[in-house]
Amino acid sequence: MVKFTLHDKQSAPEQSKPLLDGSVQAFGMIPGLHAVMAESPQVLEGYKKLHELVLASSFDNDETTVVWQSINVEHECHYCVPAHTGIAKMMEVSDDIINALRDETPLANDKLEALRTFTLAVVRKRGEVSSDEIKAFIDAGYTQRQVLEVMLVLSQKVMSNYINHIAETPVDEPFKKFEWKKAK
Repeated sequence: MVKFTLHDKQSAPEQSKPLLDGSVQAFGMIPGLHAVMAESPQVLEGYKKLHELVLASSFDNDETTVVWQSINVEHECHYCVPAHTGIAKMMEVSDDIINALRDETPLANDKLEALRTFTLAVVRKRGEVSSDEIKAFIDAGYTQRQVLEVMLVLSQKVMSNYINHIAETPVDEPFKKFEWKKAK
C-alpha cells in the first residue's frame, strides 16, 4: 500500500498552507481529509469550494445531511460517515435522521426518504435515472434545481469518499466516537 502524507502547515506545499489555515479556522484543526488533499493545492481548493457551494445550495441542514450521508454510506466511506455524523450533530440534525442514514433504515419523513431514494438512484445508476424517478422526486416536493444540486453534493462526495478509500485516511479524534461499518 502507498502511504499518503498527512500534511501539516510545515510539510504542505506552499499553495496549500493558506487553505490549511482556513481549515484550522473552520474546524479548530486540520481534518485528516484536508491533510491528505493538501498534497495537491488544486484538489484541496476544489473540495473546499464545492463544500461552500453545497452549504449555499437550496437544501436545508436535514436535506444536506441526507444527501451527504446517503452517498457516504453507499460508498462505504470509513472516514466521511463518522465525520458527517459529527457535522450533522453540529448542524442540529436529529439523532433519528442521523441513525436512520447510518443504519440504512427508513426515514420517518417521507420527503427526506424521497431525497435519499433519488440520491441513491443517481449514485447507483451513475446519473442515468428515469423520468419516473425524477418525477417522483419532484412530486415529493423538490425542484429541478434540487435535481441538479444532488449532482453538486455527489461531486463533493466522490472527491472525499474516493480519496479516503485510496489514502486510508484515519478518522479524526473528535469523530472516532462515531466510527461506522456498513451493515452487510
